[in-house]
Amino acid sequence: MQQYLDLLEEILINGETKDDRTGVGTIGIFGAQLKFNLNEGFPAVTTKKLAWKGVVSELLWFLEGSDDERRLAEIRYNKTRSELDDLDKYKTIWTDNADNQGKALGYQNDNLVKKLGPVYGVQWRSWNGIDQVKDLLSNLQTNPHSRRHILNAWNVSEIERMALPPCHVMSQFYVGEDGSLSCHMYQRSADMFLGVPFNIASYALLTHIFASILDLKVGAFVHSFGDCHIYLNAIEQVKEQISRKPLKLPELVMPKIYSIDNIAELRVSEFKLQGYEHHPPLKAKMAV
Repeated sequence: MQQYLDLLEEILINGETKDDRTGVGTIGIFGAQLKFNLNEGFPAVTTKKLAWKGVVSELLWFLEGSDDERRLAEIRYNKTRSELDDLDKYKTIWTDNADNQGKALGYQNDNLVKKLGPVYGVQWRSWNGIDQVKDLLSNLQTNPHSRRHILNAWNVSEIERMALPPCHVMSQFYVGEDGSLSCHMYQRSADMFLGVPFNIASYALLTHIFASILDLKVGAFVHSFGDCHIYLNAIEQVKEQISRKPLKLPELVMPKIYSIDNIAELRVSEFKLQGYEHHPPLKAKMAV
């Protein structure tokens, strides 16, 4: 993960300072790329603690196609809807979006249901009625060397109905001659300190899940960025992070997955990072 730290340092040295939508302000650059060989270990950040349960639960939630933040809480905490009685205790990374942008859009918002509109999972599983994930898996199986294996979240006709427009906009999948599956994801807007380690882990895990369903090996995860920024309230944390030496990458342990139809049966606890060692946590307030 040294390449990730190098990109953080480049932003601090060469970035432009700007005001932004959240009012916090950023320092950033435009255009960058990271590449990870998934056979060299799982790309979990080690210079601080990765919120692994959050990564797994959000990805399973996307793959279910849900638009309800409380469904994410059910997956994250392994609780029934009626057990999510303490909102402060059972918050997720999407709670504030539901309570702010979701509420402003007029969606149902209480302790049992928090709608977000047609965000990532909805677009993945029902883009104007099309199940992109099922089509993608089918096409990867029947026509593996096609150059059209795309998963897209930027549905222009529905952007204004989303509590948060997609940051990781689209991904392309590639089957190598050695029977490996690789993923290349483009992210238009990247919170390099809080969000990007989460995004790297999420798409690396997605590649592993798809490879499991397709009986393929994993190859590479390529991460391309548009606006790469660090929020100004996280500058000191970033300086501390880049001073730390990366540790050995962990190995992913997960169940064999046979079908996308079985996603709702999976539990966060079934996905583990074996041998995951990390430096102490570094925290900053998320800009919403």
